[in-house]
Amino acid sequence: MAKIEELKKYLTHEFSSGSYTGEDYKTFQTKYINYLKAICRENHWQLVNVGKNHYCFSAFIKSAENKCVYLSISDVRYFTNEWYGHILIRTAKDEQDYRGGFNHYTTLEALPTKAAELLDDLPF
Repeated sequence: MAKIEELKKYLTHEFSSGSYTGEDYKTFQTKYINYLKAICRENHWQLVNVGKNHYCFSAFIKSAENKCVYLSISDVRYFTNEWYGHILIRTAKDEQDYRGGFNHYTTLEALPTKAAELLDDLPF
């Protein structure tokens, strides 16, 4: 199971840069997406429409009630540690709605709670 501790190791990492995506970022992105999938499994959500980009990515989290939130991390080369402490998240009509609702920001640790709040899927 993917753990947040594996991602925290990248807090001090300086990512490679170039015209091709570096292996360090590819490994990081895989770990990050696996962590998001683990969060989704724990909450009975789905991670859908993952858009892998050069040094950033976006994805949608979809609840059992078909409600969606969009999330995105900034380019890890230029926005140091924003992938951890400043994740964009907002409501979406569906997994194709990149414009969505109002922007919110959250940390990686608080992401499950913020997603549940925006999905209106809190356990209480």
